[in-house]
Amino acid sequence: MHVLITGGAGFIGSHLVEYHLGRGDHVHVVDNLSTGSRKNILPYLEHPEFRFTQEDVLTWSDLEKTVGWADRIYHMAAVVGVFRVLEAPIQVLATNIAACERLLRAAAHCGWRPQVVIASSSEVYGPQGRIALHEELPLVITPGAPPRWNYAISKLADEAFGISFARQHDIPVAVVRLFNTVGPRQTGRYGMVVPRFVHQALRGEDLTIFGDGQQTRSFIDVRDTVIFLDQLAARAPHEGLICNVGHDAEITIEALARRVLERSNSSSRLRFLSYEEAYGQVYEDIPHRCPSTARLHAFTTHRPTWSLDATLDDLIARLRIEEEG
Repeated sequence: MHVLITGGAGFIGSHLVEYHLGRGDHVHVVDNLSTGSRKNILPYLEHPEFRFTQEDVLTWSDLEKTVGWADRIYHMAAVVGVFRVLEAPIQVLATNIAACERLLRAAAHCGWRPQVVIASSSEVYGPQGRIALHEELPLVITPGAPPRWNYAISKLADEAFGISFARQHDIPVAVVRLFNTVGPRQTGRYGMVVPRFVHQALRGEDLTIFGDGQQTRSFIDVRDTVIFLDQLAARAPHEGLICNVGHDAEITIEALARRVLERSNSSSRLRFLSYEEAYGQVYEDIPHRCPSTARLHAFTTHRPTWSLDATLDDLIARLRIEEEG
């Protein structure tokens, strides 16, 4: 199989690279390295079935040719992370929407119907209350569109493009709403909570909790996520599919911080910051976010094999090795 991964030097993208090369597939990554890292794909640069192009999907001149080569495309390229989203709201909209539309247009024009996976986000659900979020729910966007919602709006636009191209051009598109994917190679630089807590715990720093810590999230290991993405890509109908990808076990952010302290045997303390202290502006958080996985399990045979504790233990062990090295 020929696999194109946009944003493939990023966290999830690099795990897709590893997964597909392990199966003997040919993999081409395009990434402008604005949030991805060359370090994430360094082990594969000399692999005979791997090719890396440092380009922006918005302007890459070989996009149509490479889309025509691909049997499957994972579109993971986007401006991501709370800090990036708040700092560059216009870039979020322009980049995330235009890049997705350009890629889908290339797929429609290439004379070939590759399987396409478009990375959306649980952010599109908005503030829903304490319910399991399922794909048929009406979506909630706060009036006035504060900067944090630009990311959700951009991903919702990508979803609409994906389903529209699927139906009009007979392209099998799977739109995946990702829920808090965690694991090796994820950076806390842009606001991701698990790597930030682990780094702080191992360095003896205070674990900084934004808000009161009672907001809940559900976490899934990236090594489970990539298997789900593979199976959804292979089974997406030609009229398109929207599907949550996540784990249905919830935990509060305060409980997560305490779990990190316990697993790392750290003497660090918890420090609570207001959202304005953390982000430098008013921020509307989501109090609860947990996916319904009924549709995911209807379309796939995989079940998560990594518990949150196992993922935390793995991350703690890896970071200890890095710190000692």
